[in-house]
Amino acid sequence: MGRYSIESFVKKTSQKDREQGTFEQESPHLLEVNLDGKVWTKWGSMVAYRGNIKFDKAGIGDKGVGKFLKEKFTGEGMMLTKAIGEGKLYLADQGKKVSIIELDGDSIYVNGNDVLAFEDSVKWDIKMMRKAAGMMAGGMFNVKLEGEGMIAITTHKDPITLKVEKGNPVMTDPQATVAWSGNLSPDIKTDVSLKTLVGKTSGETLQMKFDGEGFVVIQPYEEASVTAQRA
Repeated sequence: MGRYSIESFVKKTSQKDREQGTFEQESPHLLEVNLDGKVWTKWGSMVAYRGNIKFDKAGIGDKGVGKFLKEKFTGEGMMLTKAIGEGKLYLADQGKKVSIIELDGDSIYVNGNDVLAFEDSVKWDIKMMRKAAGMMAGGMFNVKLEGEGMIAITTHKDPITLKVEKGNPVMTDPQATVAWSGNLSPDIKTDVSLKTLVGKTSGETLQMKFDGEGFVVIQPYEEASVTAQRA
């Protein structure tokens, strides 16, 4: 068998069963879901599956809406899919890095665009950041995940987690902010003088301020909102 033969390629890239549970990190950019029941996934993230699995598009809140309509405020939309059945499901999102987190009575906020999947046992809700409406192109909607179960989030490149301590706040660029601990309530901080100087909103003129006890996850990438991408 040659080094670059088909057989070598297949052997090197073949799917591997690691028996790690419902969520397995098949590669840094690919999530394997060992499905036996139901999980929630980001709409459009399915890249392959085997077994008896069906997909049911549903809106935030799972009230038969089909789409969480925040176009009224932001021009954006977020859709989740219920994957139901038994089999192996493979998920990815534009080659972004996948991180798996197990909640054990914890809570975490995740940027809506960075949620890849979560188990049905996880409680979730959509939250809008205070003071965000009207200040940011695209608004600032996030998903609060809490309780028991596995979640998977995505980031551009490797994520970095910063510790937040009371009296020593951390400021972040909203477009580089991925997640933060569920006990924190970030504020929006603006620098009008810089905004006037630069002439547009950026991480330097518009920041998220985290104060208290917890953590915030950032990525080395400024992710434009859906609205900005459409523009």
